[in-house]
Amino acid sequence: MRPHRIFVAINLPDTVKQELLEYKNKWPEIPARWAGKENLHLTLAFLGNTSDEELREVVGLLQEVGDRHSPFELKIIHLQYGPDAKNPRMIWAIGEKPPKLLKLQKDIEHTLAAENLYTPEARPFSPHLTLARFHVTQFRQMEPEERPEIAQEISFSFPVETIELMESKLKKYTILQSFVLEK
Repeated sequence: MRPHRIFVAINLPDTVKQELLEYKNKWPEIPARWAGKENLHLTLAFLGNTSDEELREVVGLLQEVGDRHSPFELKIIHLQYGPDAKNPRMIWAIGEKPPKLLKLQKDIEHTLAAENLYTPEARPFSPHLTLARFHVTQFRQMEPEERPEIAQEISFSFPVETIELMESKLKKYTILQSFVLEK
């Protein structure tokens, strides 16, 4: 069987997704492919190609992680070019870093890495949502003064009560299983 391209994420309420995607109408001049509502999420850990056997193991471990954590509130607070302003390739919505989010993300990393199911990233965790991916060649052809200034404070908050195990197939993301935060 083919490996699954897997990641662990926080899903957002549809109302928040819809409001975030309204920014698409604000910047029609940006040559970008905007995320579909069903694909907006905040990645906690990207596992990559995972076998069926590994997937079953991941499910059991994430259930344990969910049992160790309680729900919390997450705020999306800022829009910016990502991953950096000098060489932007995307539009990001940045999340706050409440202690419960950071603790949850670290627990996922450590739990899966301890079983050789995940290799932690070298860069520090930066909670964000990818709203759009640029058609890079076209975007770079724009003069800097033609590029809209998108950096701005925003305010969307929502409760995080579950984490999702998701699969990426081509450009579509599917929730395989949800794990309730129930400590």
